[in-house]
Amino acid sequence: NLVKRGITNLCVIGGDGSLTGADTFRAEWSSLLAELLKTGGITAEEAKKSSYLNIVGMVGSIDNDFCGTDMTIGTDSALHRIMEIVDAITTTAQSHQRTFVLEVMGRHCGYLALITSLACGADWVFIPESPPEDGWEDHLCRRLTETRLGGSRLNIIIVAEGAIDRHGKAITSDEVKDLVVKRLGYDTRVTILGHVQRGGTPSAFDRILGSRMGVEAVMALLEGTPDTPACVVSLSGNQAVRLPLMECVQVTKDVTTAMNEKRFDDAVKLRGRSFQNNWNVYKLLAHIRPPSTKSGYTLAVLNVGAPAAGMNAAVRSTVRIGLIHGHRMLAVHDGFEGLAYGKVRGWDKVGGWTGLGGSKLGTKRTLPKKYFEEISATISTFGIHGLIIIGGFEAFMGSLELMEGRAKFDELCIPICVIPATVSNNVPGSDFSIGADTALNTITTTCDRIKQSAAGTKRRVFIIETMGGYCGYLINVEHLTEKMKTTVKRGLVLRNEHCNENYTTDFIYNLYTEEGKGIFDCRKNVLGHMQQGGTPTPFDRNFGTKMGAKSVAWITGKIKECSRHGRIFANTADSACLLGMRKRSLVFQPLIELKEQTDFEHRIPKEQWWLKLRPILKILAKYNIELDTSEKALMEHVSTAPWW
Repeated sequence: NLVKRGITNLCVIGGDGSLTGADTFRAEWSSLLAELLKTGGITAEEAKKSSYLNIVGMVGSIDNDFCGTDMTIGTDSALHRIMEIVDAITTTAQSHQRTFVLEVMGRHCGYLALITSLACGADWVFIPESPPEDGWEDHLCRRLTETRLGGSRLNIIIVAEGAIDRHGKAITSDEVKDLVVKRLGYDTRVTILGHVQRGGTPSAFDRILGSRMGVEAVMALLEGTPDTPACVVSLSGNQAVRLPLMECVQVTKDVTTAMNEKRFDDAVKLRGRSFQNNWNVYKLLAHIRPPSTKSGYTLAVLNVGAPAAGMNAAVRSTVRIGLIHGHRMLAVHDGFEGLAYGKVRGWDKVGGWTGLGGSKLGTKRTLPKKYFEEISATISTFGIHGLIIIGGFEAFMGSLELMEGRAKFDELCIPICVIPATVSNNVPGSDFSIGADTALNTITTTCDRIKQSAAGTKRRVFIIETMGGYCGYLINVEHLTEKMKTTVKRGLVLRNEHCNENYTTDFIYNLYTEEGKGIFDCRKNVLGHMQQGGTPTPFDRNFGTKMGAKSVAWITGKIKECSRHGRIFANTADSACLLGMRKRSLVFQPLIELKEQTDFEHRIPKEQWWLKLRPILKILAKYNIELDTSEKALMEHVSTAPWW
């Protein structure tokens, strides 16, 4: 069939079975051609034209069990389904003071179970790659008792369906339930999520990931030669990379071998650094107790700017990890203004914060410059040795102002770490900001509903205004007019709120209404502050948690580095940094360096990676344009390098 249709390039989307089969098919291609030629199935000319087959793979699997990629297509959507159920269960468990045992998919891979546990602050998780130590039953019961005595009204235990103990014996959700009931007498329920995890509409992350991977796969096929090995398009941090297919398949098989041979540490390492770091952060947050001896250092945490989903997850992680380091942790309410007015408190509890949207600390856009004296007094009064500032563009600008104030106020000479959190994703130094994924999902869900409402209405154009500062562009009327001649007969226009001061949403609505007379009519929707609300997505919960943990580790080291005779004095450029994801890794960048990369008038970085997605958008919207293919990607070898 491929030969008859002249197909010499194949893109295979599936799990390791599909991709292994595809590679075998390619390896046997020559012998299959010879066989068909011999039996008269194809002509010699056809055989010559189809002398080789190029194959590129994309991994579609909810389990995220394919080595070489941080995320497989479908995993994020599955996590969305799981978290919707976990959030629903959490409310009923709290009202009834129950223990819930949740079984999620993952016969051979514990990724879904692990990320779910990080995203909901589970008390315990069972994954096949790292079985619990012998005697885990006592440890589990002790852990559940501790959280109950601490005032928690619910316990959550996550079990991957392939969970085993150190001897390879299965650990089932029913077995865990029976243990809790028998030993502790807690009202315990089991929920097996099953195939609901595979269903539902794809998340915004998966839609963008699938689209980007698809483009990269086509580029790889077009650049392929008969000598190019079959490759798989993978995600590394925020980069699309090409890896040899069989290397990835082999490492994936090596994980299974390591587990069968009970080399569990090797199994976790072979899953990749991203998996390994998720596991280490979870163990820190869930199982390590604060030390009896304190560090003597005090850290303060504050939120600055507008609320963004995932801020609370970052705060919770920062506080927990800070306490584990032995630090005294302080909460600052209402941003820089609260720091000036002494709205500083010690911590009560941060349990359950991970899944909460908005900002529990309260957040304001006020900048600190006019409050230097008051802020310095607060820092001195509370003995603060370091600041972790979680927020948007104001957090970045405010921290730069604090650095300027160091010349006059010694109290401001303390390490500062900024964690970007804003729905606009406009903070320099990071490809992603906490909260942007949740906002994208809100917009995507709204657009889905609008398109659904329009399904029975022909010749209609919807104009939707989104948040996001100064970016965005217009769609032309001619394109819409041509679209109305097709069977679709619907249009969807997304406009950024500040893309042009003259071409407002009302102006575009009036323009399209006038120009579309007799061809189409218009409707408009302004999404507004609903984009800032809602519960955080699994990505934002996990991203916030890991950013919080990493920021504390950095600021602890920096405080020790700047400590002289019991006093902290930090005035170097590298003592005030922003933690951001840059392509393939999480990096700390001095704020002074990022200042040069910033367009302050429009409150955006001078270079924004996602603008390269615009041609893809236009192609998918069926514009008649060309994709810039001047950049050639090279195939890399499989690496377990970290992305944070």
